[in-house]
Formats: sequence, structure tokens, C-alpha cells
Amino acid sequence: MESPDSLFHGQLVRLSACRPEDAATLALWSEDADYLRNVDTDFAVPRGAECFDKSGTNSANSIEFHLRTLADDILIGFVALFGIEWNNQCGKMAIGIGNPDFRNKGYGTDALRLILRYGFQELNLHRIGLDVISYNERAIHAYKKVGFRVEGQLRESVLRDGQKYNRILMSILRPEYES
Repeated sequence: MESPDSLFHGQLVRLSACRPEDAATLALWSEDADYLRNVDTDFAVPRGAECFDKSGTNSANSIEFHLRTLADDILIGFVALFGIEWNNQCGKMAIGIGNPDFRNKGYGTDALRLILRYGFQELNLHRIGLDVISYNERAIHAYKKVGFRVEGQLRESVLRDGQKYNRILMSILRPEYES
């Protein structure tokens, strides 16, 4: 088992609280249509820094962390557990690497390992699920790499540029994580 100090620290990133100065960076990411279209199924729209005041956004059923590099404390993205059903020991997760300089370099995979460790060991969850748009092949690869399995699809449930895409439903169970 990991030491308590490593609960928030991986090999490349750490889970961090939201900081007031993060709002400007988050607003810049909201102007990146590719990022928005990979992280969410909602329509892409830029938002100002005032929309990202994160004070008190964690609730009884959701926890969000910002992702910062260990080396330089650079904000590179976010990871969240949400829709937590405590009685069923289940939750959903979301992740986004907003800084394009840190994509495809292992930071997302490291962050996934951290949030799974947090969800299973700290929150005592049994199941963590997610959905991902079928064209987001990088994310699907990263999810499979850390142990997520495909459960099914919501067929043609996302419309982008006049084309329909499936949502891939994936999950990982605590015994799969532990093995």
C-alpha cells in the first residue's frame, strides 16, 4: 500500500486544490475547441475567468482536483469523481489535460492512476465509470492502459460537425484495479 504522503502525488503530477489564480488558465482552455470537444459532449463555448471561481465546488457527491506537474507546479488539467452513490460504492470520473504541451506524454495516465487510487483507497468505492466519445482514441487508450473495460455504447449520441459519434461506456472495479 502507498504511504499517506503519496495519496496526492504520482510520478509526474499531483492532485491539487483549486487556486484563485487558476481561473485565467481555465478560461484560456475554454477557447480551445479541440480540448472542449474531447472533454465534454456539450457544445463548445468560451468562458471568462469569472466562470471558473472554484471555491466550494466539491460536494458530498463530487470531488474535483486540479492537476499540477511535480517538477514545476504547472497547472495542466483537472480530474474529478462525481455522481458518487455512497450506498452503492459507485462513482463516475472525468479528466482533461487542458495544456496541450502535456498531452501524449504520460501525464494523463499518471493522473488516472492517482484518481483511481484515491477513489478506491480513500473513498472506498467499488466501481468507477466514465463515458468517452468514440473519436477520442487517445483517451480510450489511456483508460484501457490503467484497467478500464468497455461496457457498451450509446449509439450516435454525440453530434459533431454534422457527423454522429457513439459514447463509449467504460468502468473499472476495485478487484480489477488491485490486480
